[in-house]
Amino acid sequence: MASEEESFAVLVHHRGSIKRKTRSGVKFTDKNPLYIVVNRTTSYDDLVRSVLMKLGLEATAAGSSSMAAVASSSVPVYEPAAQLVASPTFAVDLNDGVRDEVGSFDVLPNALHGVPPVGVGDGELGDPNEDDVEPETIEDDSGDEVVAEGALGHAVGFGARDAEGNAGLTEFQVGQQFQDKDEALLSVKTYSIRRGVQYKVVESDHRRYVGKCSEFGNGCTWLIRLSLRKRKGIWEVKRYNGPHTCLATSISSDHRSLDHSVISAFIMPMVRADASVSIKVLLNATAAHFGFRPTYRRVWMAKQKAVGLIYGDWDESYSEIPRWVLGVQLTMPGTVAVLRTSPVRVGGQVDESQAYFHRLFWTFPPCIEAFRHCKPLVSIDGTHLYGKYGGTLLIAIAQDGNSNILPVAFALVEGENAESWTFFLSHLRQHVTPQPGLLVISDRHNGIKSALEAPDGGWLPPSAYRAFCIRHVAANFALTFKGKDARRLLVNAAYAKTEVEFDYWFDILRSENPAMCEWANRNDYSLWTQHHDEGRRFGHMTTNISECVNSILKGVRNLPVASLVKATYGRLAELFVRKGREAEAQVGTGQQFSQHLVKCIEANLKTARCFTVTLYDRDNSEFTVAETTPTGTFSLGTYRVSLASQTCDCGYFQALHFPCQHALACCAYARVSWSSYVHSVYQITSVFNVYWMGFTPPILEGFWPPYDGPTVIPDPNRRRAREGRPRSTRIRTNMDEADPNRPKRCGLCRQPGHTRRCCPQVVGSSQTGRN
Repeated sequence: MASEEESFAVLVHHRGSIKRKTRSGVKFTDKNPLYIVVNRTTSYDDLVRSVLMKLGLEATAAGSSSMAAVASSSVPVYEPAAQLVASPTFAVDLNDGVRDEVGSFDVLPNALHGVPPVGVGDGELGDPNEDDVEPETIEDDSGDEVVAEGALGHAVGFGARDAEGNAGLTEFQVGQQFQDKDEALLSVKTYSIRRGVQYKVVESDHRRYVGKCSEFGNGCTWLIRLSLRKRKGIWEVKRYNGPHTCLATSISSDHRSLDHSVISAFIMPMVRADASVSIKVLLNATAAHFGFRPTYRRVWMAKQKAVGLIYGDWDESYSEIPRWVLGVQLTMPGTVAVLRTSPVRVGGQVDESQAYFHRLFWTFPPCIEAFRHCKPLVSIDGTHLYGKYGGTLLIAIAQDGNSNILPVAFALVEGENAESWTFFLSHLRQHVTPQPGLLVISDRHNGIKSALEAPDGGWLPPSAYRAFCIRHVAANFALTFKGKDARRLLVNAAYAKTEVEFDYWFDILRSENPAMCEWANRNDYSLWTQHHDEGRRFGHMTTNISECVNSILKGVRNLPVASLVKATYGRLAELFVRKGREAEAQVGTGQQFSQHLVKCIEANLKTARCFTVTLYDRDNSEFTVAETTPTGTFSLGTYRVSLASQTCDCGYFQALHFPCQHALACCAYARVSWSSYVHSVYQITSVFNVYWMGFTPPILEGFWPPYDGPTVIPDPNRRRAREGRPRSTRIRTNMDEADPNRPKRCGLCRQPGHTRRCCPQVVGSSQTGRN
C-alpha cells in the first residue's frame, strides 16, 4: 500500500517579543503567527520565500494561479466563502439499466471554474421590515448551545477583528454586520474561545440569534443579540452587553465552542495548500492557535468539511460522475470510462430514479499510446481512499526508458477482492495492455491471483506472466520470521542475477534457519527471484505505487470522487508536458539514448579497464572476460559473454537489456559499437514517443451533453463511522514499523525526553489557567 510524504505546519513569529524562557525554549507574545505547510523536501530558500510572500515583502507573479495565491496568504480566522475547484473532467455514455455496464467511451476534461465572492454592502441600522424590539431582560436560562452548521461566510468588512486582524480579541459593537448567520456564529464562537469563557444559546432561528454567558445572573451580564436584516440579507448586532465580567472557570484542555466548523475555517488555507496534510499537523496547529486541544475526530471532521467546501460536496460528487463520463467523448475520442452502478431498493422495490455508485474504470488516449513505447511490464496495486466514504483506488503503473514512472489506468472500487480486481484487469488488458508476453508485477493478494488465473482473462502464459513485488514478499516473510537480518538475506537472494549468487545468499539463509528456505520454496522462483524471470523484469522488483502516489497523485486520495477523477487528468496533463519537454530537449541535442542509460554505461565503462578479453569465434560474438586487479597480479573471476545472444555470466546483460561492463569490454576488443546491443526502449526517440500525444484542454462543464439517467449516489455502507476516531484502512505490516533506535518524542512539542502527559508546555498553560 502507498504511504504519502509527511507534511508539517511551521509557526513563524514575525512580530511581538519574547515573553519568558521555559525548559523547552522561549514563549512569544505574538498572537497571530504565520502558518506555513512544509515537507521533508522543502529547502531553506523555499521556506524564506514563503515567509516573505506571506508578509507581502516579495511580489508574486502576475500569472500565478488562484491556488498558489491562497497558499501564499496569511492564515485568517474568518475564511472567505470557499470557491469550488473543478479540475479537468470527463464522461462516458450510460444506459438506464441498473447494475449494467455503462459503456466504454471517449473521455475529455473540464475547465476550472471559480465562484467569485459576493460582496455585501453597508446597510442602515433602522430597517422597518424587521423586528428591532429588544427586551430589557431575557428570562429563559435553560438550553445548551445548539449551533447550526453550514458554509463559512466572507470576512471582508465584517466580524469581530481588531486593527491588526486578530479575530476574537476585540469586543462586539452594536450595528456590527456579518454576511450571513454562519459568519456571525463563527465570530461569537471565536470570541468565546479566545476569551476562555463559555456561553449558551437562548434563541436561534432563521431570523435571530441570542446568546448569553453561562454565568449570566451570577455576576456576569454578557449578552449578544443578532438579527437578520431582510432587505440587505445580512446579520447585524442589535444588542450587546460586554465584556465578560466573570472569570474563566474551565481549566479543560478543550473548549465547547471549538467545534469542527470553527476548526474548518481555521485550517482551510492549509487544506487548500495541501489536501494530504495529516490530521496530526492540523490538530497541533489548531491547539497552538486557539490554546485548546480538540479531539482527533473533531479535527478529522473539520478537514472533511474543508475539503468538501474547496472541492465540492462529498455526496454530490458521486452524482457528477455520469456527466463527467458523458463529457469525455466530446473532447478526447478514444478515452475509456466504464461506470457500473447497483440498484437502490426502497421497501423491496427498485428505485429507478437513483443508483448506487459501484465501480469506475478510466484511462486516457495519451496513456494508451504511451504504454506502447514503455517497458513491456506493468505494476498493479491498490491504495485506500481517505475521506467521508471509503473505497480503494486501483492503479496500473508503467515505466519509460528513462526510469520515469507513469500511471496508465485507474479504477475506483469498493475494496480489493476477486470481483474488483477482475473488473480492473479485464479492462486494463482490453484497452491499455494488449501486448503479448507482458509481465505483471503485484503483491500476493488472492484477488489478484484469481483475476490473473481466469481462463478468459488473457493473463495466462505465454500471453502474460506474473511476478511478485519483493517488498511485499519480504513483509510477509517478516510476519513469520522476525529480525531484519533474515529479511535482508531473502531480499539479496531475490535480487541476485545469477544462480550462483542466489545459492550463495540462500545457503546463508538456510544456515540461519532451514524453515526460512522452506517458506521461500513455497512460491515458484520465477515469481520472486530475478535470475529466473528470463529478463522480463528489466531490473524492477517492486510495484512503485508509493513513488507514483507521492510524486504524481499526491493528495488525490483525500478528495471527493469527482475531484479525484478530475485530478488524474490534470496531474497527467502536467506530467506529459514536463517530461515531453525534457525528452524533446534531449532529442534536439542529438542524444541517442536516455540519460538513465548513459549514466549506467558510463559507470560500466569505468570498471571495464582492467579486463582481459579472449575471442573464441570468427564472428566476434563469443568471448571470455577475465577480471584482474589494476596491476594485473590477481584474477577476480572469468565470465563468458555472448554478444549474439546478449548474455553474460554476471547476469546483468540479460536482466537489464543493455551491455554490462564485460560486454562493453568485448565490444571495445572487437571494435564494434555497443549501441546495437541496447534495447529499443532506452532510445531517446522511444522516450519522446511516450509523451508525444498530449492532453486536450478541458471543455467547460456547461457544454457537456445532458444526462437523463438515474442519479448516482454513494453507497451508505461505505460511509465511515460517525463516532470515535476514524478507523485506519491500512493493513500495517513490518514495513510500517518504526526504527527502534529512533528517540521518543513528545506528541505535542515534538521534543525528546518526555511525553505529552508531562509536557512543560501543557503544565505551564495549566498553571497559568489556574492562576
